[in-house]
Amino acid sequence: MFRSIPRIYANIKIGINASNNLLSSRNIIIKNDLFRSFSYLSRNYFGSLGIYSRDRMNIIETRKLLVNNILKRNLIESPDLEVKIPESKPITVSITPTKVFINWQDDQTSKFHNFWLRDHCKCEECFHKITKQRLVDTFKIPEDLEPSSASPELHGVKITWNDGHTSFFKWTWLRRHSYDPQFVDTLPFLKKKKILWHAGIKDCPPIVQYKDVMQTKEGLSDWLIKINEYGFCFIDGVPPKVKETEELAKRICFIRETHYGGFWDFTSNLAHGDTAYTSLALKAHTDNTYFTDPSGLQMFHLIEFKGTGGTSLLVDGFWVARKLKMLYPKAYKVLSTIRIPTHSAGDSDVLIEPTPNAHPILNHDPLTHELYQIRYNNDDRSTLSHLSPEEIESFYDALRKWNKILIDKESEYWVKLEPGRVLIFDNWRVLHGRAEFTGHRRLIGAYLNWDDYRSRLKISVLSRQEIDEML
Repeated sequence: MFRSIPRIYANIKIGINASNNLLSSRNIIIKNDLFRSFSYLSRNYFGSLGIYSRDRMNIIETRKLLVNNILKRNLIESPDLEVKIPESKPITVSITPTKVFINWQDDQTSKFHNFWLRDHCKCEECFHKITKQRLVDTFKIPEDLEPSSASPELHGVKITWNDGHTSFFKWTWLRRHSYDPQFVDTLPFLKKKKILWHAGIKDCPPIVQYKDVMQTKEGLSDWLIKINEYGFCFIDGVPPKVKETEELAKRICFIRETHYGGFWDFTSNLAHGDTAYTSLALKAHTDNTYFTDPSGLQMFHLIEFKGTGGTSLLVDGFWVARKLKMLYPKAYKVLSTIRIPTHSAGDSDVLIEPTPNAHPILNHDPLTHELYQIRYNNDDRSTLSHLSPEEIESFYDALRKWNKILIDKESEYWVKLEPGRVLIFDNWRVLHGRAEFTGHRRLIGAYLNWDDYRSRLKISVLSRQEIDEML
């Protein structure tokens, strides 16, 4: 059926009939949260065309699964496939003097150190149910702790320790937090696929309505989800006034105070020593590269404009980074490793530098190695005297390649802001700029913290059970 199985798959329409048979169509693929976990299952099954032995609990309990994209490669025509699913078997638990073994229904085994389990006990004595903080004293747990017994139950396992304490761990929590091995079927709850875009986004940009965001939880949730997926979103129907726009920003979280103030209201009057306070063109950049913690979101509302020019520019930094990695992998690595110092010193009473003083343009999660932040403003770059001669050459070569993609027309989304339409964007992902303008241009807006925005997103989207399972 397959020549070989790559790491990237298409989607599969799967159902389990009354006879407990797995029915598969020709199109075999997976999407979103199920992508990585099922691709892993597919390697185990389809690689050998043997019995389907990985009967993931959540797949079997839902009884059917519909996933719908297209396999990009290595799929050849074949008749529909029918696979026998073995009868469900219980999860079993075994104990040793040092570890607890959880034998899952998919024939995999998680191994937990006794001390680790006791240190993560979630009983009321060890974990505060309201504050969600640990109460257990790690340093009073005996180093030679052993389980006296382990009793599997419907929703988890009860373990009695030889110090007299009893713990209960839910199966879902144990599966999600298994570290030996780590499972690909336990992705973070907010691990939604980012929708990367280019200039074509002009035909279908993400938009929500002001009344929905301000009046309903569903409207707020939809807004935050769009920001998370696209990195930006328009809000239509906003009164072109300071009070209403500020209230919209506070619908997410408190407004961040900086040396520019809190909620801004500015024109091209050079009230601060920054080119944003001029009528000059601004190239694509992210803000606050000189902060240790750059602002997470930025909001703009153009409430007055009498003049020409001033069109706003948006560029998806993640899309540009992906293209750079594909075309120039060496340049991508350079911009991910060489640290660039930055500063803000335009105001006479301000000299801001981040700690540490230099960061890469492309920043990656040290655990997942995924790109999570773009820090790029070539105008705020400080002197590069810390680099070696070889690094100087590599950096400028990589920077030219980055800029080539950044200013390509395919990357640039130009949009004219208008009173009544608010723009909010992810300052860790989307670069912004503007064309030069003449006349009077009054812009209001705000910075919002990254962590507080993410908190509001999680609370708006996740159930209490999912939140508890994350901790």
